[in-house]
Amino acid sequence: MDYTKIKQWLKENLNEERYLHTLGTADCAKGLAQRFKLDEEKAYLAGLLHDCAKCLSKEKLLEIINKNLEVEESEMLNYKTLHAPVSAFIAQTEFGIKDEEILSAIRWHTLGKLDMSTFEKIVFLADKIEPNTRDKEYSKKIITILNEENGLNKALLICYKETLKSLVNRDLKICLLTVKIYNKLQDLVQK
Repeated sequence: MDYTKIKQWLKENLNEERYLHTLGTADCAKGLAQRFKLDEEKAYLAGLLHDCAKCLSKEKLLEIINKNLEVEESEMLNYKTLHAPVSAFIAQTEFGIKDEEILSAIRWHTLGKLDMSTFEKIVFLADKIEPNTRDKEYSKKIITILNEENGLNKALLICYKETLKSLVNRDLKICLLTVKIYNKLQDLVQK
């Protein structure tokens, strides 16, 4: 994989803060992959491309979705998550990514999904805790929890709690999938 080409494309298509976030997510995903004995290169690539559509306009995101993708109606409730399926589409069409594990991790890095794989979970978490643009105290708390028994699910549960609080505080609609994942994580953590 030509990371120089990908990084150049990202520099041209993301704002500076989003580019820094992307680099941080890629490095964090690679570190989490190492920790959980997963493919580090795949995790790095998923992290690098997870937000490649983030700076597209809402109109452009909707245009790509309507022409090329099947997205659940419930996913359309909040335009801030529309970049995830479009980022997976761009990873596939612009960069030739065929690996389903990478594409799925990119596709579900915002909302998540029921029964996420460990790989999908680490890319999801890397997006929330990368060191370049995310709150350092929050990231430290999540990393500490990863050391506990069932730490990955516990860390995800904390992320979902924060997401739900944030959505309520900002008066935004909540996708039913988010609630289902939160409830499932509660069950997994309480076992």
